[in-house]
Amino acid sequence: MAILSALATEVLIPVAAVIGIAFAVVQWVVVSRVKLSPAASGGSGGKAGYADSLIEEEEGLNDHNVVVKCAEIQNAISEGATSFLFTEYQYVGIFMAIFAVVIFLFLGSVEGFSTKSQPCTYSKDKYCKPALFTALFSTVSFLLGAITSLVSGFLGMKIATYANARTTLEARKGVGKAFITAFRSGAVMGFLLASSGLVVLYITINVFKLYYGDDWEGLFESITGYGLGGSSMALFGRVGGGIYTKAADVGADLVGKVERNIPEDDPRNPAVIADNVGDNVGDIAGMGSDLFGSYAESSCAALVVASISSFGIDHDFTGMCYPLLVSSVGIIVCLITTLFATDFFEVKAVKEIEPALKKQLIISTVLMTFGIALISWLALPAKFTIYNFGTQKEVSNWGLFFCVSIGLWAGLIIGFVTEYYTSNAYSPVQDVADSCRTGAATNVIFGLALGYKSVIIPIFAIAVSIYVSFSIAAMYGIAVAALGMLSTIATGLAIDAYGPISDNAGGIAEMAGMSHRIRERTDALDAAGNTTAAIGKGFAIGSAALVSLALFGAFVSRAGVKVVDVLSPKVFIGLIVGAMLPYWFSAMTMKSVGSAALKMVEEVRRQFNTIPGLMEGTAKPDYATCVKISTDASIKEMIPPGALVMLTPLIVGTLFGVETLSGVLAGALVSGVQIAISASNTGGAWDNAKKYIEAGASEHARTLGPKGSDCHKAAVIGDTIGDPLKDTSGPSLNILIKLMAVESLVFAPFFATQGGLLFKYL
Repeated sequence: MAILSALATEVLIPVAAVIGIAFAVVQWVVVSRVKLSPAASGGSGGKAGYADSLIEEEEGLNDHNVVVKCAEIQNAISEGATSFLFTEYQYVGIFMAIFAVVIFLFLGSVEGFSTKSQPCTYSKDKYCKPALFTALFSTVSFLLGAITSLVSGFLGMKIATYANARTTLEARKGVGKAFITAFRSGAVMGFLLASSGLVVLYITINVFKLYYGDDWEGLFESITGYGLGGSSMALFGRVGGGIYTKAADVGADLVGKVERNIPEDDPRNPAVIADNVGDNVGDIAGMGSDLFGSYAESSCAALVVASISSFGIDHDFTGMCYPLLVSSVGIIVCLITTLFATDFFEVKAVKEIEPALKKQLIISTVLMTFGIALISWLALPAKFTIYNFGTQKEVSNWGLFFCVSIGLWAGLIIGFVTEYYTSNAYSPVQDVADSCRTGAATNVIFGLALGYKSVIIPIFAIAVSIYVSFSIAAMYGIAVAALGMLSTIATGLAIDAYGPISDNAGGIAEMAGMSHRIRERTDALDAAGNTTAAIGKGFAIGSAALVSLALFGAFVSRAGVKVVDVLSPKVFIGLIVGAMLPYWFSAMTMKSVGSAALKMVEEVRRQFNTIPGLMEGTAKPDYATCVKISTDASIKEMIPPGALVMLTPLIVGTLFGVETLSGVLAGALVSGVQIAISASNTGGAWDNAKKYIEAGASEHARTLGPKGSDCHKAAVIGDTIGDPLKDTSGPSLNILIKLMAVESLVFAPFFATQGGLLFKYL
């Protein structure tokens, strides 16, 4: 038996979640001390009060207009983001309601809506709860997952729009103060999301247990709906937000920088508010929902496999909850890690920003390795069995420790490789910047090559972790490896949300007309944020690959497929079609960004040409029209790609059956991961190559010219092409591969009994 009792487990998980939420609240209170009203904008008081006031005199900090302007701009961004999310949620709400009915009808019809107990799927001698109730509970957990996902995205966006102007104001006191404000705000989002995801899942399991009792197989089968809900909302958040942000960004850049030669985030540019709103709805709300979805699905995949292993058969509650315990330890580890950035070490200079963020990843990974060892020793029996496609495989507790750890460290490797390919401190991005000497075409060629090359090491890292974790503990090993990669999700999200907050802070500084020195500080924060955002995307894609494979294994077991034979025509047609889906999906999202950007460019040009005094700065542009263009385009354009992903498993499973569907899932996983990594890294590299030229920090960068040179214009074109790649198509693809797998798992009982209509009657 495990050392940790069932009661201790019951207490430990919610306590960890509550501590995480409390920590988020504390960080939020600290951020809110930075006042956005002119009267109280003096120094932060305390020991540094005197020194602060001296610096303020020097920087002309007592300029009240600046504070008022910052507050106004922040308000405009916050309103734009809130109204967009509310519009999006109305449409998504309709979808949720329809899809909930679909889940209920499909799963209820498995046994013809009967309310009699059925023989269990995996142990035929026992009786399990009727399929009708599993259908009902799956529907409820789908709605719970969807709502938690929406709320976490919304809260993230609120926190980011609350913190952006505060970061700008703190930048007047030095780069360290601004860094801590942005980072604390990111931490609020990270901890809220990790803790709420854990606590909602935990409560759901306990409430469902009241009905299911000892039928753990049925209980965890119905819990898979939670992951489906989380990811389906993430899909719309990612695609909708991605189209919104990039339409505005491309429109603002092409007309502002290339045609009119005005700086980024210049208040004369009509698309500038829409661009800053986009950072929040795409990168923050979308990313939050996306990582929440991964987290929910990897937990569900692990729980489903555990429920039919010795944990479920022997009713070992502590062993059963091992995935949740890993996440609980992760919250505590991330809390300690965050203190290193905010309290133990202070960032004093620009060059310390990126190392400080990288240290967060390393510290959390090292601490988490010890945390996993401890919880594996406490929560697991020395030997137990894991379900492995019809047989039980004996596993030891240190074996599972290896599985989780290898996922954790693979995540770190993927993060650092991504950083190497997208940060302008290293040669790959500097080579891309150098290629701008001969124009945009060579820049595009170099950027694409960089993206394709950056796939190599992450794929090897994923392959090794799959092989090792599967050899040790079958599909359960892969599910907990994915959880390992996501166990430091609170720190990962804090680093990730830090990027858009700093980006917004820079935009606000430019729009409020702050001094060049402050803009330099926010630019330094933003450049580090760009790299960390790329690292975050690397994590999201790597974990999506593992999660999707674990869900695929659970689906194959649940649907009763003994072996997926690639040479069978049914499976092969699925494979080849599945491999095509990421391209179809990317084509849809890229074209949506293109057509929305086209409208935006026309509108921005129209305003520059027809509003007298706009270029001179005497007239104000019409920001609202641009915000409306982005909102309308993204709401309209997010529906077709969403439908493609949601309908594919339903159509394939119903018409062609589980074998073809397993082919589709495998094909989509294999091709989706490659495109996602290369698209994200190509876009990130182009963006930072442009920033490298703009900053002019090194001798090489200065030879490439100031802003506005031909070289810089070529870099801006590359950056504009990369925008939809890194912020719309790339990050949405990891949701495509996870979502199709979790949806197939939820509908597996239906496909196994009723699916494959075409082959039945042909």
